[in-house]
Parts: sequence; structure tokens; C-alpha cells
Amino acid sequence: MSTPTSSRPPAAADRMTGYDLRSLMPMTAEIRDGHLWIGGVDMVELAHEAGTALYVMDEATIRHQLAEYVKWTRYHWPDVDVVYAGKALLTLAMTRIVAEEDCCLLCASGGELAYAVRAGFPMERVQVHGNNKTPAELTECLDARVGRIVVDNFEEMERLSALAADRGVRQRVLIRVTPGIAADTHDFIMTGAEDSKFGFGLNQGLAMQAVKRALALPGLDFEGLHMHIGSQIFALRSYAKAIEVMVAFMSQIRAETGVSVRMLDVGGGLGVAYGVPDEPSTVQEFGKVVVDGIKAECEKYGLPVPRMAVEPGRSVVANAGVTLYTVGSIKQIPGIRTYVAVDGGMTDNIRTSLYGAHYEALIANKADKPRDVVVTVAGKHCESGDIVVRDASLQSPETGDVLCVLATGAYCQSMSSNYNKQVRPGVVFVRDGQWRFSVRRETYEDLMRTDLG
Repeated sequence: MSTPTSSRPPAAADRMTGYDLRSLMPMTAEIRDGHLWIGGVDMVELAHEAGTALYVMDEATIRHQLAEYVKWTRYHWPDVDVVYAGKALLTLAMTRIVAEEDCCLLCASGGELAYAVRAGFPMERVQVHGNNKTPAELTECLDARVGRIVVDNFEEMERLSALAADRGVRQRVLIRVTPGIAADTHDFIMTGAEDSKFGFGLNQGLAMQAVKRALALPGLDFEGLHMHIGSQIFALRSYAKAIEVMVAFMSQIRAETGVSVRMLDVGGGLGVAYGVPDEPSTVQEFGKVVVDGIKAECEKYGLPVPRMAVEPGRSVVANAGVTLYTVGSIKQIPGIRTYVAVDGGMTDNIRTSLYGAHYEALIANKADKPRDVVVTVAGKHCESGDIVVRDASLQSPETGDVLCVLATGAYCQSMSSNYNKQVRPGVVFVRDGQWRFSVRRETYEDLMRTDLG
């Protein structure tokens, strides 16, 4: 059942004394007796009971965000699939929540598909991506009878056709198109420009060649087009421009082949707030730009409005999650900076080192105190670049404090590693005053499980 869409109670907001981190927090966050609580659970007690480092996910916020996408896309057009991008965070519990909220699931590897199978996710609602799907992965897709496969290159198309034809089935496919739109985001997560490892270039004529080949090959059911212009996008005009380009291409397809595109998937990428100044667009605004934009462009070209799809990932789980650490050593370098070291770091959050990402943090056991000192939160790994939060405003830190880093629900657990043979943290879901491990903390035995000696 979907969580009601009401916002955090005013009383809780008033207790955020002197600084406003509410836009970065799970919707259930509040301060009680000086401690940070999420989902009705005291984060300080949770850290002591479950151990740190620890990923904490607020189930109410996740369900709320999924429900918002369903509401504000289907409000404008009934035939819209909300396809959660599992790469942002995928556990068996998360997979089941996606199914319960009437959403589809995007898998980008055989491993992610295996999670969907294990969780009993409806296979007709699974969509598989990837720029280099192996023959084994394509076979796994067909064996599982996934709903759609997004085709990324000609070799893959030929291989999939042969595999499907051998089975006597027709696999629905979308052709991934790079529309030549440079989204306003980090270069590493910009995927819609012409120079990209993903998809068929529109301006070079490759996309049209791909559509015609898909229509000609046995075993393939050409359903439509897919695009994805990037991630962490604040400017909705990037989507509007890409939609103009894609619908014009749909018109060209009909003119040259007589075939009407039955589906247009615009990808995901809606930005989230990692810092207080961030002002991302809302799901409601996104839904209106995408759905109304496709409808208006189709009307302009006299095209039937296709089924649509959107692929949110980060914007579903980022602000639903926090990471808890325990403060260890504190190192003051006079006139330069103070380093506050925690029992985690780049193995559980690589984004700061990789992208220069910025986070906000607070001390969960001093949550009602002002954040009046500036420190750099460092990890415990043997790298100078192992920084969690650079120049973080914090309450005065002490060894043993529980540090909470906000907006870590997306791409932290899924990009985690065992560098320095560090065990990965557990993942806890909180809801209605209860908490449970969705993923247990790794052990040293787990590290050596595949080592044959």
C-alpha cells in the first residue's frame, strides 16, 4: 500500500533548530530528545544495536516517491510505465517494494535480473539494458521471459534475433537512441550526447538503420524507442528538447517504414538535493514536461500517442537513505583543517572521490545542537582521496559520536567495494518504529568465500 503523500509534521520541522536540512532527509526524519529519528527509529540506538558503518533506508519515503511518479505521470496520460532503475539500489526487499507499488523494474546486468527472479518480480514488467549484454545474459533474459530488452548495438541485435528465433519466440525490443542532447550534468553521467558508448546515433543515421534492421530480423518485435540523456539533471528543458528530437524521429520512422512507434521511453535522470542550495524539479513538474511534451509533439506530427516510460532511480532512493558511522580519531592541523575519521569511507561511498560529490552531515546524538564547526570527514582507507564530506558543517565532534551522512540512498551501496578488504555495511530498512536488516553486514568469511587459495 502506498504511503500518504503528506509532508513531515510541522512540529518535527520546528525542531530542526537553526538550520534546514529537511529537503535532504527522509520524509519521516525528526529530532526527539536531541537524537535524530527516522521511520520512528532512534538512529543513535540503531547504530549501537546494528553496528556501523550502516546504510539506513526509510521505506515510507521510497514508497512515497514511487507513488508520486505513478500519480504524476499517469495523471497526464494513462499509459505510462514507471520503471525503477535498480542500479541505484537493488536488494530483494527493494525489488518487492517496487512490485507492490505497481512499477516496473530496470535491470542492467545478469546479476540484477537474478535479483528480480529471486524476488518473484513479474517478468513482464522487467526491462533489461546494457551496452554489452553477453550471450549468457541475453539467454537468461529469454529464459526468464522478460518484458522488454533495450537493444544497444547491431551485434547484440543479430545475436538476440538468432537466440529468439531458435526458441520460436518474438522478443519485444526498444532501440536505444542517442539524441545528441548534452544534458546539464557531470560528464561521467551524461549519456545522451553523440559521443557516448550507449545506443545508436541519431544524427549519423545509425538509429534509422537500427530500426529498419529490427523490423526485418526474425524473433524481434520492434516496439519503440529509448533514450537517456544523463543523470542528476535539474534543467527540465533538456528533456523537452530531447522529446522534440525523438518525436520528430518517430515521424521519420513512419514516413520511411509505415510503422508507428508504440512506445517511447525517455529514461530517468531527475536530479535530487544533495546540498541545501540544491533546488531540483519536482516529480510533478517532471511528469508534466515529459508526458505533455510527448503528447504535444505527437499532435504536431499527426502521430498516435505511444505508450510512455520513465526510469527513475536516484530520485526514488537518494533522499530516502542515510549512512551512519562512528567517529574515531580526530586530527587537527592548526591553520589548515580538522579531519574527523569514521569507520567507513570510499568503500561504502565512492561518489565523493569519483565525482567530487558533496554531502551534508550531522551528528545524530547531537542533532538539536547547532552545526557550528567546519571539519572534513575522512574515511579509514589507505588513500589520501578517501574523503566522505569535505568542509562539512557539524556539531562539535567527539570520538564515539554517531555521524549521519544524508542523501546516500542512491549509488552508495550499489557501488560499494571491498578495497583494503573492508567488509561492506549492512542495509537496514526502517518503518513505523521497527527496523530490519535487508542486507546483513559482510563478514571476513564472506571476503574469502570465493578465494580458492
